[in-house]
Amino acid sequence: MTETSNSTASKAGYDAIAEGYAEFNESSLLNEYYNRPALRQLAGDVSGRRILDAACGSGPVFADLRNAGAVVTGFDSSAGMLEQARLRLGQEADLLLADLGETLPFADDAFDDVVVSQALHYLKDWASTLREFRRVLRPGGRLIVSEEHPAAVFLGDRLGGGSSEYFGVRSRTEVWDLGGERAELTFWDRPLHAMTDAFTEAGFRITTISEPAPSPAAYERFPEEFEGRPSGRFLAFILFVLEVA
Repeated sequence: MTETSNSTASKAGYDAIAEGYAEFNESSLLNEYYNRPALRQLAGDVSGRRILDAACGSGPVFADLRNAGAVVTGFDSSAGMLEQARLRLGQEADLLLADLGETLPFADDAFDDVVVSQALHYLKDWASTLREFRRVLRPGGRLIVSEEHPAAVFLGDRLGGGSSEYFGVRSRTEVWDLGGERAELTFWDRPLHAMTDAFTEAGFRITTISEPAPSPAAYERFPEEFEGRPSGRFLAFILFVLEVA
């Protein structure tokens, strides 16, 4: 599958499951109690900052940033997901339809921060997208990235009887059933060094690498998930804060 056809398939897939996916995320351990609070913490004080929420989905991260005083713009390639975002955020929210893998419809130096959460893995090649993020960021601006942890993806496959290799960029297809609809989605897995190489080659300096703990509320909401985990942690996502070099 080419990257263009993969992008088209992802749009159609998310259009189909948009309502179910948005509802699922509201109570998901990985999204609501792990990824979302970790992003809030890494973003820090965003009051007055101009932030682009890239591939914003149904808008939970947009909502958090806006509630914290940021001036937020969001885009997504799925019209269905943007419809869910407007239901959450209101019709006045600055949302537009755009593709993560194409030239972004924003001026140079337009934003103080770009946040991209669990979306780069839909792209086989990150180079052009990262260059676009760097272009729309002001000097000294930040790119905040959340991605699936490459070690977690690799170990999960091997423990499940798979034979994937850790090194190299490789595709993985999953079928998701949500809200009575089905979507086939393709992800591109890559090792940690491929991620960091892509960031630095695009002109970013890595300032933070985070393997976060769940939010405190997760332990009460999902006690069964933490049985036999003395650390109270698990491996799922990896987050980065990058600055324009």
